[in-house]
Amino acid sequence: MSNQQNYDERMKRIHDAVELKTPDRVPFIDPMENMFAYFDKGFSMADVLYDVNKAKEAIKSYINEFEPDTGHGLSALLEGQGPMLEKSKCKMWRWAGMPGNIIPNDSIHQFNEYPLLEEEEFDELLKSRGAFGMKKMLPRVWGIMEPAKYFNFDMPFVMKPELNAFAFAFANPHVQEMVNGLAELAGMWGRYWGEVGAFKHEIEEMGYPIPWDTFAMVPFDFYSDYLRGTMATSMDLYDRPDEIYEFVQQQAELGVQALKNDQWGRPGRFVEIFMHKGMDGFLSDEHYEKFYWRPFMKIIDAILEKGMIPYLFTEGKYTSRLKFLKQLPKGKTLVHFETVDMKVAKKELEGIACVTGNFPAILMLNGTKQQVIDEVKRQLDACAPGGAYIFSFDGSFVGGKRENVEVLYETVKTYGKY
Repeated sequence: MSNQQNYDERMKRIHDAVELKTPDRVPFIDPMENMFAYFDKGFSMADVLYDVNKAKEAIKSYINEFEPDTGHGLSALLEGQGPMLEKSKCKMWRWAGMPGNIIPNDSIHQFNEYPLLEEEEFDELLKSRGAFGMKKMLPRVWGIMEPAKYFNFDMPFVMKPELNAFAFAFANPHVQEMVNGLAELAGMWGRYWGEVGAFKHEIEEMGYPIPWDTFAMVPFDFYSDYLRGTMATSMDLYDRPDEIYEFVQQQAELGVQALKNDQWGRPGRFVEIFMHKGMDGFLSDEHYEKFYWRPFMKIIDAILEKGMIPYLFTEGKYTSRLKFLKQLPKGKTLVHFETVDMKVAKKELEGIACVTGNFPAILMLNGTKQQVIDEVKRQLDACAPGGAYIFSFDGSFVGGKRENVEVLYETVKTYGKY
């Protein structure tokens, strides 16, 4: 078949599963976070973060050999972004190859969680999110933005004194250095994203769809991940419920508007949403529904209005949340599970949503060939009957034995036929 025919066949296989149909065989979604492809070519994560051509070489080699139903592109693992992260003086991430070699060269990047909103700053945030973001949040994440503290964003900017103060701020040598650095950074990012788009097109021209077009974020996760951190958020649920509620409502509206303005997303493609803080035990059902689920449903509705597919990537145990997922519109979403009894999840969401995930990626590193075969068959026996299922790992594909990868693909493609 031609590359276009292969592409169409793979996309149909995925769309049939999402639409609760039974495709010709179980589709296999290859994770965007695929480290094995790099290690198999002899590259470290530091190599691909600082040399995007090595990442391209490894990706093309991998998909040509194993032929998954989806290809993958650049950026999910920060491929090629090392120089920009350095230039921006990023504080929130730790990445392979960064100055000081803080994490191992073969490590996936690490998120350094700390609050961007201090206890006494709530009124300041809710008064003007824009001003707070420029003066406080951005500098706390990106060192390049620290001179923003010299601006007074609360001024009306209509009278001469205010204009003079603004002009003097720009005359500050630290601000000038910031502006020049941002201009250079803009050029670096512009070239990078152009290369990302061109490579995605190249992979799809080879016959491998990359269905992830854009992403969104759960409003509560934004609050917990970035504003307050996990520990402070746990206390805020009881000490500041009104402030959380107001913030997640605002964030939901901003998220809806961002999706409406997004130029990347195309009908029939995925919008990926990592659901970080909704797992069993972190929130009560009451808190989950009020602060997490209801604002998030506004994002889901906005995605569906664009004709796109919400890809809900649940993290952690999610058994107690299945009752909420049953509220999803029928045949419109894909739900990825990290830790759940897939037989139970498939039954609970039958006729509602396509399910994927849960295959333990660690087995590729620590398991034998026979253990991989047995686990693949166990997953397929539990989930494949009746369709509405896509095979995938529980999370990132962090590496593995080549023989295990070979037998994994062989078993999914042969045992997963209908």
